[in-house]
Amino acid sequence: MAKKAENTIEEKLSSLYNLQQIDSAIDKIKTIRGELPLEVQDLEDEIEGLDTRLEKLKQENDELEKGISDRKNMIKDAKAAIKKYTEQQKNVRNNREFDSISKEIEFQGLEIELSEKKINEFKAKIEHKAEILQSTSDKFEERKKDLELKQQELQEISAETEKDEAKLIKQSEKAKKAIEERLVVAYDRLRNNSRNGLAVVSIQRDSCGGCFNKIPPQRQLDIKARKKIIVCEHCGRILVEPPAED
Repeated sequence: MAKKAENTIEEKLSSLYNLQQIDSAIDKIKTIRGELPLEVQDLEDEIEGLDTRLEKLKQENDELEKGISDRKNMIKDAKAAIKKYTEQQKNVRNNREFDSISKEIEFQGLEIELSEKKINEFKAKIEHKAEILQSTSDKFEERKKDLELKQQELQEISAETEKDEAKLIKQSEKAKKAIEERLVVAYDRLRNNSRNGLAVVSIQRDSCGGCFNKIPPQRQLDIKARKKIIVCEHCGRILVEPPAED
């Protein structure tokens, strides 16, 4: 019965070690891809923002162009009114009518001056926005090219590693099913809390393969015996003696 218990613990340790090897291989593939997925996402977000800005600038330009058109129509109407009032002045019957028409002509003249001033302001704004529009458009096109290159690079790397990663993920899932749930929970917690994703490590130069703190000789013997699950006193990682290679 004691032998069976020892084998059970040894099997658990071997299964955990095997799971770690599989997950480390997956981590390596993700490292090869590096920050590319995040870079692609950042570029997509930036392009979306630039596209929104371009649309807003174009809309503002359209409004300014419409403002110029409206003011030109107002000038045209004012000039027509001045012409009409000037003709009416020729047929006035008294000074009061003449003064009244003169005021209308003066008012229309002021409308023309105001409209011309507004047109100049609108044109200045359009000219200023044209520079912003051009620089934003240039940046938009530049980022689109950057995105195409990054997407192509990511696609090439993904194509190279996609099958291997999918195969390893299946192996990882299968390996977890062979390990009792409480150990899988502890394993996942350790992996999530470590930068290098190592939850199960071996002894390297009399030290923990995760945090590199020294392991006492007697504890090393206990680990090699594989009779119980032992964790590092410093980092909490599970310490194992790697299975002998065939």
